[in-house]
Amino acid sequence: MPHIPTSDVDLYSESARADPYALYSRLRELGPVVHLSRYGLYALPRYEEVRSALMDWRTFSSARGVFVDPDVNARLEGITLCSDPPEHTAMRAVLGRPLRPDRMREVDPRIAAEADEVVDRVVGMGRFEVVSELAEHLPMTVVSDLVGLPDHGREKMLEWAAAIWDTQGPADGRAAAAGPVVEEFMAFATADAVPGKITPDGWAAQLYQAADRGEIPHGKCPVMMLDYVTPSLDTTILAITNAVSLFARHPDQWELLRADRSLIPHAINESLRLETPVPQFSRVLTEDHEVGGVPLAAGSRVALLYASANRDERHYPDPTRFDITRRPSDHLAFGRGEHVCVGMHLARLEMTALLERLADRVARFEIVESRPLINNGLRGIDYLDVTVEAAPEVPTR
Repeated sequence: MPHIPTSDVDLYSESARADPYALYSRLRELGPVVHLSRYGLYALPRYEEVRSALMDWRTFSSARGVFVDPDVNARLEGITLCSDPPEHTAMRAVLGRPLRPDRMREVDPRIAAEADEVVDRVVGMGRFEVVSELAEHLPMTVVSDLVGLPDHGREKMLEWAAAIWDTQGPADGRAAAAGPVVEEFMAFATADAVPGKITPDGWAAQLYQAADRGEIPHGKCPVMMLDYVTPSLDTTILAITNAVSLFARHPDQWELLRADRSLIPHAINESLRLETPVPQFSRVLTEDHEVGGVPLAAGSRVALLYASANRDERHYPDPTRFDITRRPSDHLAFGRGEHVCVGMHLARLEMTALLERLADRVARFEIVESRPLINNGLRGIDYLDVTVEAAPEVPTR
């Protein structure tokens, strides 16, 4: 029987949340499967095994939770993220309705107008903080409005979302501090984000309308609100911030993009590959199964390390290089298979709108100060102070 290497690496230390890449490299070197002794689970750090697992929901089940802490997994069983078909299919069909590409076209003019406004403002300032003054703008103005929550809920969406992500690691201090904030969100979702208090034609209202038609149980509506609050906010904010940071550190790539706007979709994929906002989720094996030639027993919890897989040198040549001509459309930052990110079309729309307008207006970014985000479920930049050199003339898009 093949030996399964063991590692006591702590992927949730503050230093690992800030910069996990050396740890990921070490795990990839150890093998296709590594036992993480601190958490009592197995990690898949390489691309091929992670992608295969994502495409096989019958074997790699989400129904017993996709996080680390057993208590959190038990509490969240049955939400969209923690379910399998056919239950998952029914919930996802309802959630995804307003997020389909054809529906996104209806939102496009508003996103374009907001992108024009925010880019004009920050470039005119000459120096700005990317997270709060640029990256948060579209998710907080457009997306929060589309969800249709009451005003006092919109004000707390970022705080709630960050706390929800913090519960997705082990039962550490960050998770403990996040617990009461998550409870506050659930109380809001149950008592305030309900018909009569939400925008009648918003995404939240559409959940209840689907329940009235019998498509999903009414009891699922409050927890399904999680799917609109968490993925549509932090992940997109981080992705936008990461892209600006990468272009600031690689001005040659920014010049390439300014010269050729057809590179924008590839630039988005490359930035998501290199700096993946959601580094991992887990699955539970429904049967004995071989992964990379390594036998694992039914019931084993397996962590799929997306951020490690996206830098696997077995799949991507020179994987630490930021290269917007690479065209890595097969990256795993949005997942794959049944649980592929339901909001990815919206995220791409927001990122595209901002990059197009920044390319018109900015010749160069310079980083003044940067601070990493420390969160159990997310990875990226919490604070990014930049100066911009305005473009001498506006190129034609």
